[in-house]
Parts: sequence; structure tokens; C-alpha cells
Amino acid sequence: MHDARDANTALPTRSAAVDLVLLVAARDEAASLPLLHPRLLAVAEALGPGVRLLYVDDGSRDATWDLLQGFVAGAPARVGALRLSRNFGKELALTAGLDHVPEGAAVVVLDADGQDPPELVPALVARWKAGAEVVYGRRTRREGEPWLKRATAAAFYRVINALSDTPIPRDTGDFRLLGPRAVAALRGLRERQRFMKGLFAWVGFRAEAFDYERAPRLAGTSKFNYWRLWNLALEGITGFSTMPLRVATYVGLVSAAGAFVYGLWIILKTLLWGDPVAGWPSLMVAVAFLGGLQLMALGIIGEYLGRLYLEAKQRPLYLVDEAHLPP
Repeated sequence: MHDARDANTALPTRSAAVDLVLLVAARDEAASLPLLHPRLLAVAEALGPGVRLLYVDDGSRDATWDLLQGFVAGAPARVGALRLSRNFGKELALTAGLDHVPEGAAVVVLDADGQDPPELVPALVARWKAGAEVVYGRRTRREGEPWLKRATAAAFYRVINALSDTPIPRDTGDFRLLGPRAVAALRGLRERQRFMKGLFAWVGFRAEAFDYERAPRLAGTSKFNYWRLWNLALEGITGFSTMPLRVATYVGLVSAAGAFVYGLWIILKTLLWGDPVAGWPSLMVAVAFLGGLQLMALGIIGEYLGRLYLEAKQRPLYLVDEAHLPP
């Protein structure tokens, strides 16, 4: 495990042996990895001897780990692999990979499905060497994805930027280059409920966008269904904004004020004109409406309270079952 530390107290020393690590987190990607690995290896060899590949198997149930062991055996000086003890989720798998990157090395994060073309890595490296600490891929097209997924992703980025004080670049994924200082800063963030795209933005440093067209998957199907994407969106919003709590407060105040004014109107109308108080239908509608608002507010509070509960237990972020790291 990588201990928590203040990344601002000391910057990592640049390693003479490893300058760049291509990091890939994978879960049940036995169909796509044989197609992706030769391309990654070719890019690493073209960039020089100081480039390594690091795969993280996030609790796969297919032949992913067997493939990764074969990749390591084929190039033990350049390829490494971690196997987590179970499926911890992509965010924590990426965290495990960042924790095992050599000190002073930059990192390029890529998806295991091949949608982030490895051939673009040299362009990211060129931006880094020109002075950018973070170079993030901004998707101009998303081939092979349904329109609903594209629309909801675009809406999410716009919503979270409206709610959060940390600007998160729109239309970006995990594909990016992180310089040594950014990697060191991310290692110091040990929160349990993680939204990596937000953490990448939170650490700051000089960042540049790199526009590219995202390719379709090489093989297989996405492991992120709409339910998992919805939960990831909740992680992002609750991890980087307290606005939902404020909205619940404001809605409660407005509802209470409206109910008070309406109650005064009923009393006044009865005193002046002798009209009877409204009957059961209107009463039940009001009770159901206010009850729904209360449950919604409690649900929002529960989301934040649940995250505090998980943080308070201080469990390890992940557990490594097996590791093969290059020298």
C-alpha cells in the first residue's frame, strides 16, 4: 500500500531508468488486450528504453490475468502487471497503478478497450516536453457509442461544472498524460470514494487539451452500463460539490414558506367568507408533495453521510493479490 503523504512537501526525483509509464486498467478484457498490447508495445519501443507498460487486472473473471502474465513473460524488462484481490472498480484500479509507478516518471492513462489510440501517445509526450504538466484528451467524436450515452455524458459534464468549484474539462475521459508532479500529488489523495476525472482536475498544474477522435472498441462490450454510469455521476457530484445539500435546503424553505402562506389564506378565507376548509383530495396532495420533498432531502443527506461513513472506516483503498513489476 502507498501511504498518504503531503505531495506539496517534496517533489519526486526524476528516475534515470523510467521516464514514462503507459497505464492500463482492465477487467474482463481478454478479447481486446491481444489486439491492444502489440500497439502499446510498439509505441513504448519507439519512445525509447525509458518507457514501461503497466497493466492492472481489476478482478477479472476471464483469461485477462493469464494474458497479462504472458505479456510480462514476453518482455519482462518493459511490461509489468498487478492483480487486485477482487474487483475494486476502475477508479481504484487506476489508483493502484499510479501508486506503483516509479518515482519521477510520467504516466499516460489509456483504456483497455483500445478506444484511446496508443499511436497518439507521442503527441501527448511532445506537449509534456514542451512544458505542460497535464495533457488531457478531449474527444471530438465518439465512434461506436449510442447517441444516448453521448448525450448523457455531455449533459453530465455540463451539470457537474455548474455545481462544482473545480472545473472539469468537458468531453474528456481518462486518456491523458500526467507529469511527475501531478502523479505525486494524486498519490497524496487517499479518499475512498474516488472520481478520478475530478481528482485529475483538482491537482491543477499547467494543463493542455489534446483533441482526438475516439475509436470504437477493439472487441467485446463495455462494462459500464447506464446504472454504473449513474452511480459514477453521483460519485462525481457528491465528491466535488455540496450544492445538492444547499438545493435541498432552499427547496425546503420555499416549500415551508408556500405552505405557511397557503395556510394563512385558508384561515383568512374561512373567517371572511365562511368557506369550509379544503377537503381530503387537496390535503392528501399537499401531504404527499411535502413528504416527497422530505424524503428527497433525506436521500441527499444520506448520500453524503454514507460517504463519510466509508471514509471513517479507513479501510485500504485496494489489495494486491499478485504483482510483476519491471526493473
